[in-house]
Amino acid sequence: MEAVAQANHSSEDGRIEISGLRHVYKGGTVALDGVDLSFGTGLFGLLGPNGAGKSTLMKILCTLLVPTEGRVTVNGRDVVSERDAVRGSLGYLPQEFGAWRLQRVEEALDTLALLAGITSRSERKQRIHKVLEEVGLAKVADRKVKKLSGGMVRRLGVAQALVHDPKIIVVDEPTVGLDPEERLRFRKVMTDLSQDRTIVLSTHIVSDLGSSCHDLALIDTGKIEFRGSPTELTALSKGRVFELDMEPGAAPSGGGYEVVANTRVDGKVRLRAVVTTGSLPVGAREVEKPTLEEAYMAFMASRGRADAAVTRSLGEEETS
Repeated sequence: MEAVAQANHSSEDGRIEISGLRHVYKGGTVALDGVDLSFGTGLFGLLGPNGAGKSTLMKILCTLLVPTEGRVTVNGRDVVSERDAVRGSLGYLPQEFGAWRLQRVEEALDTLALLAGITSRSERKQRIHKVLEEVGLAKVADRKVKKLSGGMVRRLGVAQALVHDPKIIVVDEPTVGLDPEERLRFRKVMTDLSQDRTIVLSTHIVSDLGSSCHDLALIDTGKIEFRGSPTELTALSKGRVFELDMEPGAAPSGGGYEVVANTRVDGKVRLRAVVTTGSLPVGAREVEKPTLEEAYMAFMASRGRADAAVTRSLGEEETS
């Protein structure tokens, strides 16, 4: 009876355990190199530049790729030997989600729910209504998929990942190509869903994580380089983020830096930047409370990877 109780608990807690994970593609490219992670309910952020190994890890989690070495369990189930059980317990939104464009939203979800194994028409109808409410698409249930905005399509992707009521949702680069307003809507959906589910959100755009992310890992060249809270990552950037007021056309003297923003203040240019090499420029003021984006830039710069960090400038969401 105790063993049964433990099994039932593991199937409900949405826990993911990753141990010694390594993956090498044909040709010798090492995508993952000794990844160890463990986390459960809530929004878990996997942050890193393009090519860091994030998508490879997501595909292994979702049983779409067999790892070269190591072990991954989802709700206590092995992603290789218990593939069907794992697939039944999670939902996946890949980077590129394309549904049946000529179908109405409700029709597309009904097809996907049927493919997910929900054979009862009444049950499908109830689930579709529920998930469309959850992702804010209930009012466009009769609209054809091809008529949806980019942000709506991403939320439809979340809906299809939710339709069989999984405890875990894996989301890979969710907001690429979306405008700032759609990104805000998407982040709210992720925040709401993470209250009683495990959300694994993989991104190179730091702001995707939002304020509801309290646990994250930073991956680069296939290895976990940081694991902790956003607050802990931000603390590591102390002394590396600065502001400096300059005359228009002037440039800071000193070490290298990565510009975050330029603003006009009393006829001068206020530069906000992250030190990449050397020390703070002459006359610079240390920023007491750096943003998470700035902390990420500073962390990558400290590793000699400033080129891989996300940079932001005034009026732009990000460039990379």
